[in-house]
Amino acid sequence: MNKLERQELMSLEQYAEQRADFRARVIEHKKNRRVDIGPNFSLYFEDRLTIQYQVQEMLRIEKIFERAAIEEELDAYNPLIPDGQNLKATAMLEFEDEAERRKRLAELIGMEHKVWLQVDGFDKVFAISNEDLERSSEEKTSAVHFMRFELTAEMIDALRKDADLSFGSDHPAYQETVTVGPATHRALIKDFE
Repeated sequence: MNKLERQELMSLEQYAEQRADFRARVIEHKKNRRVDIGPNFSLYFEDRLTIQYQVQEMLRIEKIFERAAIEEELDAYNPLIPDGQNLKATAMLEFEDEAERRKRLAELIGMEHKVWLQVDGFDKVFAISNEDLERSSEEKTSAVHFMRFELTAEMIDALRKDADLSFGSDHPAYQETVTVGPATHRALIKDFE
């Protein structure tokens, strides 16, 4: 999949004018790109559009308009765009109560290495997590991780032929599995184009 280039981004002024419509389009697009694995763990699958939105928002918030600074943002975010052989996701452990969050994040050390996807008829594919930097410590895991799932050509072909797609966690303190519905299946298949 093509990476974002600076010339494809809207200027700060253009983005200010189009932000409401662009944001609505992205929110609608994201509806079928979220997979909840149990009650407290979600995968938000990234693609070119979701990353463009994140970059545009970052440029707006930080008031970035200089070429070199824009290129730095693109260098940071472009690795989150799938390349046609994988799915890439922002993974979030979500606990509303702060005390519970602290306790659970300590219990879930290493969870980022126990998250998987499975195409029906194939072995599990475990996530490659946090390639940019380590987000966990000996005391706790992070609430946010970046994950990449590498699939074989045979797995992708099976998905195109409507094989079931499941996600899960094998962490002893969080064992959950979910099979995605048709709308999410269709949305994620587009990442292999």
